[in-house]
Amino acid sequence: MTIQYLDLLADILDNGTPRGDRTGTGTTALFGRSMRFDLSEGFPLLTTKKLPLRWIAEELLWMLSGSTDEHVLRDKKVHIWSEWATEEQCAKFGREPGDLGPAYGHLWRNFGASGANIGYYPNGIDQIAEVVRQLRESPNSRRIIITGWDPREATQVALPPCHTLVQFDVDAGKLSCQLYMRSADVFLGVPFNTASYALLTHMFAQVTGLEVGDLIMSFGNVHIYNNHREQVRMQIERDPRPLPELLLDPTVKSIDDFEWRHIEMRGYDPCPTIKAEVSV
Repeated sequence: MTIQYLDLLADILDNGTPRGDRTGTGTTALFGRSMRFDLSEGFPLLTTKKLPLRWIAEELLWMLSGSTDEHVLRDKKVHIWSEWATEEQCAKFGREPGDLGPAYGHLWRNFGASGANIGYYPNGIDQIAEVVRQLRESPNSRRIIITGWDPREATQVALPPCHTLVQFDVDAGKLSCQLYMRSADVFLGVPFNTASYALLTHMFAQVTGLEVGDLIMSFGNVHIYNNHREQVRMQIERDPRPLPELLLDPTVKSIDDFEWRHIEMRGYDPCPTIKAEVSV
């Protein structure tokens, strides 16, 4: 994972163009890039800086639960969404602090539900359950898709979904996943997103009796924020280390039963953390 990722960082620095952005920070950006990882060769958890696996896993489990309440994460001391759950951010949409509105959990488990502005009635599509059903009943389908973009609701959240389309494919008993991201904060966000969707692919594979195949990350706008350039240069100079191995508790047979205690990472020996501020 690390070599492809470092190459992407270098590509943006060398070939990107200055862009303005909604945060006012400014970026160097390119459009249209991709990375591909064979999940059977190791878990793509970045090794040139330490990543908080528990945060990544808890965020994924939170989204799978259907929750859009940031307090659930905060109570577990996971602060990925804290900047978008403040009183100021939520007040823009008439919501209480911590209520993120129609974010990923809603889109994944209740897509298209009516009455979104007054409580998200449970009459939408459970896309996660549908993926599990199709993988079990029609694994040759080319329609095993999760969409994270609903134009009706994209303006009702402080941060519209960045990972917007996910497709799964089964070939010779191996499950592969391709993710499309409309916008990719390559220094802070992409390492989290890569690990999250690799974990999701492993989880889907386990509960449907499949092996893991490839993870393909496809990007629209890939960017490095101007206040991350020093950290990016530091990371590019580091030598990658061997990828770790993911171990899931084999007794878990339902996608809804996974908890943090069922997830183990063996052999993760990363370089030290590189801190950077998130642009909101």
